[in-house]
Amino acid sequence: MVLKTFGWSFAVTALGLVAAVFYGGWTAFGIVAILSILEISLSFDNAVVNAGILKKMNAFWQRIFLTIGILIAVFGMRLIFPVVIVAVSAQLGPIEAVDLALTDKERYQELVTDAHPAIAAFGGMFLLMIFLDFIFEDREIKWLGWLERPLAKLGKVDMLSVCIALIVLLVTAMTFATHAHLHAGPADKSATVLLSGVAGLITYMIVGGLSGYFEDKLEEEEEREHEQEEEAKRTGKPVMLLAGKAAFFMFLYLEVLDASFSFDGVIGAFAITNDIVLMALGLGVGAMYVRSLTVYLVRQGTLDDYVYLEHGAHYAIGALAVILLVTIQYEISEFITGLIGVVLIAWSFWSSVRRNRALAAAEGKAGSDDKTEVSSGV
Repeated sequence: MVLKTFGWSFAVTALGLVAAVFYGGWTAFGIVAILSILEISLSFDNAVVNAGILKKMNAFWQRIFLTIGILIAVFGMRLIFPVVIVAVSAQLGPIEAVDLALTDKERYQELVTDAHPAIAAFGGMFLLMIFLDFIFEDREIKWLGWLERPLAKLGKVDMLSVCIALIVLLVTAMTFATHAHLHAGPADKSATVLLSGVAGLITYMIVGGLSGYFEDKLEEEEEREHEQEEEAKRTGKPVMLLAGKAAFFMFLYLEVLDASFSFDGVIGAFAITNDIVLMALGLGVGAMYVRSLTVYLVRQGTLDDYVYLEHGAHYAIGALAVILLVTIQYEISEFITGLIGVVLIAWSFWSSVRRNRALAAAEGKAGSDDKTEVSSGV
């Protein structure tokens, strides 16, 4: 089952890591490995959401999402999008950006370094909004309860996430951006950081608005599906899996959702490396595992046994947001950046395992007590 589901992912991983060694040696190997882990960890909750929706669709639309959808995810968002970001921020044509990255790495590095304040501000604001909207939402399951409970209460204040993000942007523009790190030396990039940060915030709100629109469509279809299930119970007819217009809306919703999750992976990757080849390799490998994980969850019929992983992924996003803003002035090793994300994900995974063990032990004890009571009653 595991080999059948993850076989292509294992093959792509091997090819990607070998290509990284040939491209840049063992340092490149390590960067691609970190990017792959980062992409998988940040997109885990995306795979869970995908599986929950995908299982309601018929076989045709499942194949469409897992074939055409993965092409869009890997080649569109993970390969083309990083090039577009660099091209726009460095004011280059896309072909020129790729040519420089492959043939004149020193000049490309200079351009990316000069464009980094704009990239970091844009990405930092986008990632920060994802993190803030997550921690200010009142969730039934809480990982760090001592922190998440008071934050959930604060989250009842309207537009709090946007206000905090704008405050952080202003502070960043007045501190780190005044001595931004450029290849020719420190320079004042306050205006650039402010403009790029606002652009990142607007992009997040547009993507969120589109996701919300398709989510509303999805809820309408779910209500219609519920009515069909009730009708099926009365008449004895089987429930039909979603197809046609309903499945098409779900497909669009999943693509917008995947694009929004791709933003954090791509933007976060800039905190680890500026090399678009290594970025494409690492994020592409990670995207393949997201696809395989989606298929696995659908086929197993179970969703997210490790309930704190989503929390860990979002805390990693928050850490990346802060790191991106700090790197406007200071250099931070990509290995430290990647390690922070891995540690947070590993911590949340171990917390989930401990929780599952505690629940299993409590259920076992309760079952033993019930047997004792029955025996004494007899």
